[in-house]
Amino acid sequence: MQVTETLNEGLKRGYTIKVPAADLDAKVDQKLVEAQPEIEMKGFRKGKVPMALLKKQFGQRLMGEAMQESIDGAMSRHFEDSGDRPAMQPKVEMANQDWKAGDDVEVALSYEALPDVPEVDFSNVEVDRLTVEPAEADIQEALEGLAENAQTFETKKGKAADGDQVVIDFVGKVDGEAFEGGTAEDYPLVLGSNSFIPGFEEQLVGTKAGEEKAVEVSFPEQYQAEHLAGKAAVFDCTVKEVKKPAKAKIDDEMAKQFGAEDLDALKGQISERLQAEYQGAARQVVKRQLLDQLDGLVTFDLPPSLVDAEAQQIAHQLWHEEHPEVQGHDHEKIEPTEEHRKLAERRVRLGLLLAELGQKEGVEVTDAEMTQAIMTQARQYPGQEREFFQFIQQNQQAQQQLRAPLFEDKVIDLILDRAKVTEKSVSKEELQAEVEKLEEA
Repeated sequence: MQVTETLNEGLKRGYTIKVPAADLDAKVDQKLVEAQPEIEMKGFRKGKVPMALLKKQFGQRLMGEAMQESIDGAMSRHFEDSGDRPAMQPKVEMANQDWKAGDDVEVALSYEALPDVPEVDFSNVEVDRLTVEPAEADIQEALEGLAENAQTFETKKGKAADGDQVVIDFVGKVDGEAFEGGTAEDYPLVLGSNSFIPGFEEQLVGTKAGEEKAVEVSFPEQYQAEHLAGKAAVFDCTVKEVKKPAKAKIDDEMAKQFGAEDLDALKGQISERLQAEYQGAARQVVKRQLLDQLDGLVTFDLPPSLVDAEAQQIAHQLWHEEHPEVQGHDHEKIEPTEEHRKLAERRVRLGLLLAELGQKEGVEVTDAEMTQAIMTQARQYPGQEREFFQFIQQNQQAQQQLRAPLFEDKVIDLILDRAKVTEKSVSKEELQAEVEKLEEA
């Protein structure tokens, strides 16, 4: 087997791999010898089929396997000997398209090699880690918000208004006949909540306790109960009580509604949640500071194919953000701008730097960390968590999309441990201003 270099310009590489016909024939014969003891054929005992007959019957298929194995083996040895790591999937093409049995096989191998990434002294990198302590005013503001969500209703005199709660008995009828599921007693309905059939709640606005009201509505055409879809109905309602909304009192009883033992415990939970939010925001800021400095510290050649692919992805994503009405991808080709390419170069450069450092330092994402990431993502699909888990398990690309940010964060932490990090106490407003700068960049 012969490997000849045909291109070596920058990161571009080209080679011709030549596999002699004799080597291929020997590999086919070896496969036949290994398989012969288990082969049965009409007219011959098991394992006694003549080699010439086996070669005639299976030789062509085995020749294809031998060619593929020989080429794959040559490529593996080449990358092992040269130390090259292809930036993307190498391109392999038959050089002698008119190949026939008995000819040598020649294939053209081409790829872009990943560059050598220089080592960086992170001790000269200086960043500020912003810290914010939850203020009493912040905790009180959060409590007020919880009180709004935990509002109760208290009896009022007079007519029901939008936002009030009416306690009703009702019987629903279609064509004069009560239908299954259309009857209830002491049902608390908040007017304006849109929890009932369109047009139902509006007709109860202005009613009073003790009043009877025939509510006339039509079920939607796409109603879940097919036998009711699109049909007109009358609900005979009796208003038993009218209540107005009352904000919950911020006390131990309200705290228990949110799973806390008392108000102090709830305040502690809110403080921890705010602290986690502030830490997450501060993490974004310090990470951007770090990446900005790293971008200016290292310079090396970038594989054009990686930059092109990244620029295309950036342009495509931004185009869809500007055209949210377009859901599919059957639109005209989007050409990346120079700005897209500059951003792509930054991302590729930093990505290669972090990947190289992580590999040298033996950074790994554990199974437990992956499981936690999958669980976090699965919560976005309530009721379909199991299906999401199965999808991730069967999809290598989806696994990599979850693994990549975990790996990057661990490498970022490694760099921060070696950099000069100054803790800087700031206000919530100052932290928010820094986060807004990131969003504008």
